[in-house]
Amino acid sequence: MKRTTPGSQASLRESNGRRVLEALRLFGSLTQAEIARRTGLSPATVSNIVGQLREAGTVEVSPTSAGGRRAVSVAISQRAGLVLGLDFGHSHLRVALGDLSHQVIAEDKINIDVDHRAEEGMVAAARLVDGVLARAGVDRAEVIGVGMGLPGPIDATSGAVGSSAILPGWVGVPAAAAMAERLGLPVRVDNDANLGALAELTWGAGRGVSDLAYIKAATGIGGALVIDGRLHQGRSGTAGEIGHTTLDETGPVCRCGNRGCLETFVGAPVLLRLLRASYGPELTVPEMLASAARGDIGCQRVIADAGRAIGVAVANLCNLLNPGRVVVGGELAAAGDVLLDPLREVVGRFAIPAAVPEIVGGILGERAEVLGALALVLRETDAVL
Repeated sequence: MKRTTPGSQASLRESNGRRVLEALRLFGSLTQAEIARRTGLSPATVSNIVGQLREAGTVEVSPTSAGGRRAVSVAISQRAGLVLGLDFGHSHLRVALGDLSHQVIAEDKINIDVDHRAEEGMVAAARLVDGVLARAGVDRAEVIGVGMGLPGPIDATSGAVGSSAILPGWVGVPAAAAMAERLGLPVRVDNDANLGALAELTWGAGRGVSDLAYIKAATGIGGALVIDGRLHQGRSGTAGEIGHTTLDETGPVCRCGNRGCLETFVGAPVLLRLLRASYGPELTVPEMLASAARGDIGCQRVIADAGRAIGVAVANLCNLLNPGRVVVGGELAAAGDVLLDPLREVVGRFAIPAAVPEIVGGILGERAEVLGALALVLRETDAVL
């Protein structure tokens, strides 16, 4: 059957344009040479498409250097829309505003009570969003989506927060729908570990890796899986919950209802309980980490033991899924090699040799989850396409 030339050319141009925009949406600012490599299009085709998109106001170009040579950097125009990220932590709330070129425009943070009710949290988040938008001089109508992170499992079907969440006031709440109604904007919700993985994949220690495991070591122990460049959430959204790997079936009862979960041995509150008899009842995680950095043997021992326990669970994960890299983030990751070296040692001992991955610390620190909330929207929205 003979195709008409105009129709096929128009279809090809549209398809190629979408490929260029998709690359910019996923990776932020890119040179034209980088766009060509990521899309498989010829440099001449990319140059023509970028010119058309620039005339339409969809992208912006600026001079840059690549490998010592002058080049052109291309990014989706801020006029295409903005995104918001919300991160509800164990005792904090952070908000960030970004554009579709992966640039963070403004952000803010407040401390909140760990036992706050969901309604109180949403009121505080709406107030913080208003403040960030006002300081950035941005109208709410420019925002095309909101990403939101919570420390607990999110049911993929109902959107409700699971019973093992660290924030008890959110359990059973349909978080996305409730926050969308409060803000008057579309909201996507995921757990904090998944967002940490997206952040490190987009901006941090996971860049360039297609198969990645992310471990969040903090108040709880969370995990996330990236397979073939995409977040893998499983049937009900709980894939990667490494903190509930059973280490001792006769061990302490976990908040999930099982016994001997990894989290009952290495969560930050557990480590503090081990130390407070000797270091005082007011010891905090930052103080423990600072003491370990100064060479305190007791704090280093507790953190190293935590690394070994996490290593057992990570070794099993590596044998099953064979990720190319494991990124360790969360508050405890600030201990650096005090935590990571014992973790690497145990993985090297218990994972089969071919499954031993590169194990590195995350580089985004406490901003990982809110940046991941931005990435959640940036990677999912089709608005710019």
